[in-house]
Amino acid sequence: MKIKFTDVSYHYNSMTSTNKFALDKVNFEISKKECLGIIGPTGSGKTTLVQMFTGLLKPTSGNILIEGLDIHQTRFDLDKLRREIGIVFQFPENQLFEETVFDDVAFAAKNMGIKGEELNKRVNEVLEIMKIGDEKILSLSPYHLSEGQKRKVAIAGILSMDPQLIIMDEPTACLDPAGIKIIEDVINHMIKIGKAVIVVSHNLDFIARICQRVLVFADGKIMFDGQKETLFENEPLLDNLSLQLPRTIRFIRKMHEIGYISTDKIYSLEELKEHMSD
Repeated sequence: MKIKFTDVSYHYNSMTSTNKFALDKVNFEISKKECLGIIGPTGSGKTTLVQMFTGLLKPTSGNILIEGLDIHQTRFDLDKLRREIGIVFQFPENQLFEETVFDDVAFAAKNMGIKGEELNKRVNEVLEIMKIGDEKILSLSPYHLSEGQKRKVAIAGILSMDPQLIIMDEPTACLDPAGIKIIEDVINHMIKIGKAVIVVSHNLDFIARICQRVLVFADGKIMFDGQKETLFENEPLLDNLSLQLPRTIRFIRKMHEIGYISTDKIYSLEELKEHMSD
């Protein structure tokens, strides 16, 4: 699946006296096997952008193309698109409503017509991926879970759809290190099998570890679109947007500064371990 935004702008109220757009002539594209990070200050347009992908919001101007087709053309099948793009919103409790964890995870797949053994197989697969296999948890109401568990169940429900693209809004919020590692493994698994992932997050350490490419938003505009290595070399841009370098990268650069390692072109602890073992 290839998604392309062409000069996409969005104004929440066209009758207002202000000319400020939530999105202002946004251009970018994403293809399969890509993990794209989206960062920026609060109010920069990230949430508006997420709602554009499945047609929840229609651009004031510009086009959103899926495999070259405008998703807002009359004949475009938005229902099919919404089965191919899964969104895990920032507040997962808003996506949970079934009586048990198992039923909640199964809901989306069941709604797509999957049933019987195929349904059980798919649900069990995503439960294993998300490490939610405890029988006691499966029979609980999702509302009895911790915030971190709710997030994992919400993601499992999206995975049961087998989407081509999954969008995660602040996926590491409320998760402990073990939970964050599960999210990383899920993203790596999706990329490996040919899917695409978008991560919207304020956690720049997570972005640095998991994403190859990053979009930086401010005032509804894309201020940067490129490889993470290039972004994290551009400290003036980060400073201007009140974004700090990831703690891991600051630590690595300090180690290089004092001569403990030979390079500062390292962006995760995993890379650091490999470098030090060479």
